[in-house]
Amino acid sequence: MSANVETMFYVRKKPWHGLGTEVKEAPTSADALIYAGLDWEVVQEDVYTGHGSPIPGYKVNLRSSDGSALGIVSDRYKVVQNEDAFRFTDDLLGAGVTYETAGALQGGRKVWMLARMPHRYIIAGDEIAPYLVVMNSHDGSSGIKVAMTPVRVVCQNTLNLALNTAKRVWTTKHTENVMGRIHEAKETLLLAERYMEELGRSIDALSKISLSDRKVTEFMEELFPVGQDLPEIQRKNNLRMLEDLKARYWEAPDLAHVGKNGYRFVNAVSDFAIHADPIRRTRNYDENLFLRTVEGNPIIDKAYKMALAVA
Repeated sequence: MSANVETMFYVRKKPWHGLGTEVKEAPTSADALIYAGLDWEVVQEDVYTGHGSPIPGYKVNLRSSDGSALGIVSDRYKVVQNEDAFRFTDDLLGAGVTYETAGALQGGRKVWMLARMPHRYIIAGDEIAPYLVVMNSHDGSSGIKVAMTPVRVVCQNTLNLALNTAKRVWTTKHTENVMGRIHEAKETLLLAERYMEELGRSIDALSKISLSDRKVTEFMEELFPVGQDLPEIQRKNNLRMLEDLKARYWEAPDLAHVGKNGYRFVNAVSDFAIHADPIRRTRNYDENLFLRTVEGNPIIDKAYKMALAVA
């Protein structure tokens, strides 16, 4: 194994690394927001034209801490403050869930909190740590979302596959009612546990799908075509990514015991999607990667469908 390939497998970090603040000691969601500097509020003001005339039907959401604009929304849009959005998660703590990290994306347009579920899952011989990401939006793009983000502990790859039998992302209702919040917490735990059960079955099924080296190469070249008909710069970039992906499939030490099967292939693609250096690292690359990871990364979903098609 070459030095640069060996280094590839020892610098892997969780997808949210560097994006938030650790809040493991927070006893409540409100405390977690304070620890992470997210205890500001959203205020609404009228929207004006460049000539100073008000624009009817719209409001601008502003961050109270510095007055920065978070988004222009309909005047019917109801602001859900961060403290209110995450309050239902306090009822998860009694079930053994623990807060881990909290942060903001896109300057506060999206605020998120990550919690770890209490159960330890051993799936196909691997420890899979189940995380929940709860996200509140202030730009009008979505309501309060909860997303399952299971992580293969040995390599920090995410395995939130798009399953037909369980949701990986769902919305939750904001409610002032205590019993309503308890209901949302119970529903969240139920959906999370159902997802992990179905994920276990799916990974077991993947591990039983044998893949020849030729078939894996076909899959990889479908993900990253390198035909002569492509523009030279695209072909060059795809070739670089293809070689990276091949190394992650054939040379990753943590996949040596897995065998040549669908689970290994999906893991290699996840490893590439989460940990590979991009062709161009834009200013918001890490934030965008985290959002793709939480909501489901298309290339991982495609790899999963490819492997299933062989069964």
